[in-house]
Amino acid sequence: MKRKTAGFTLIEIILVVVIMSLIAAIVVPRFFNKVERSKRQIARTQIVMLENGIKLFKLDTGRFPTSEEGLAVLQKNPGNIVHWDGPYMEKTLPRDPWGRAFLYVCPGSHWDFEIISLGADGKPGGEGENQDVVNYSMVEE
Repeated sequence: MKRKTAGFTLIEIILVVVIMSLIAAIVVPRFFNKVERSKRQIARTQIVMLENGIKLFKLDTGRFPTSEEGLAVLQKNPGNIVHWDGPYMEKTLPRDPWGRAFLYVCPGSHWDFEIISLGADGKPGGEGENQDVVNYSMVEE
């Protein structure tokens, strides 16, 4: 008398693990690529918000913030800016999606002012996910 036992054989388990691994090898890189593209899009959106704040600042004061004043001047008047009528950002200044402060340069080498996120690596330049996100290149994209 032969008894049937419930369960899976070792071959069935190995086959399932191999299939799951193949699926993960295909899906996971695509998922992480989408996450990185999403971070770059978030950085672009934040840069547009900062640009709008800077433009409102200029409407009131007649000039762009200097590099020394930085983006902080959108939140608080250091006390010496005539016609400052901020804050020009509803909430606190955003950090880029990689957790770092945006860089602000005025005058810029490409535009009147430049807002820069250094990408995933936090270093100037780079390619792919490490590429900088800058306001002056967003017009060309």
